Amino acid sequence: MEAIILAGGFGSRLKKLNLEVPKPMVPLGEFPFLFYMLSWLKANGMKRVILSVGFKWEVIKDYFGSSFRDMELLYSVEDEPLGTGGAVKKAMSYCRGKLIWVLNGDTFFEVDLNGMQNYHIEQMNHFTLAAKPVPDTSRYGRLLMDEQNKITGFGEKSEKGPGLINGGIYLFENSFLKDKSSGDKFSFEKDVLEKYVSQEKFGAFVSDSYFIDIGTPEDYTKAQKAQNIFKKYE
Repeated sequence: MEAIILAGGFGSRLKKLNLEVPKPMVPLGEFPFLFYMLSWLKANGMKRVILSVGFKWEVIKDYFGSSFRDMELLYSVEDEPLGTGGAVKKAMSYCRGKLIWVLNGDTFFEVDLNGMQNYHIEQMNHFTLAAKPVPDTSRYGRLLMDEQNKITGFGEKSEKGPGLINGGIYLFENSFLKDKSSGDKFSFEKDVLEKYVSQEKFGAFVSDSYFIDIGTPEDYTKAQKAQNIFKKYE
């Protein structure tokens, strides 16, 4: 298995914490957040990771180098921001396999990746994302679903109440982006997912495993307190 981690964000919402590192490198105890992501991926059988990097990317390269626990690490460097879609497209040039995982570098979702891959194949999905049930979808936006867990749309972030959200883990074939993007700068969410959800089979692998998005100071603090989750990946 090989994965792309989108690790090029500026961490704008974390600026008031004065953390002068890329967002995936914010500390959680003794190690950076990205350390735990990579450790979890290794535990799930990942062999190869392409880190899509930009802002202060040398901090990541200096810390991890070219491997992590025998898992190969490569760096896809953005000289200028390409958007999430452009970042994925550029990083895919380093991929070798038929199936590609994409993960957000500021989100930790303890999904069973082997189970999700089996689900993707069995359902013959064109695209599968990990979905998390939450009591209030208003921060993330609600996934619109049918009875077979096929995604039919992506709701507005203002919609309150319980439901499923996009957990920031994607699985698709190497050919998925072919003919879906003409330029190098675009949004994966807006220009690919929202545009093509009604045209192709998009499935949701639902998991109630631990989920945290460290994009805000409040959730970063919650992650720091979740020692029972992160300690096992040290």
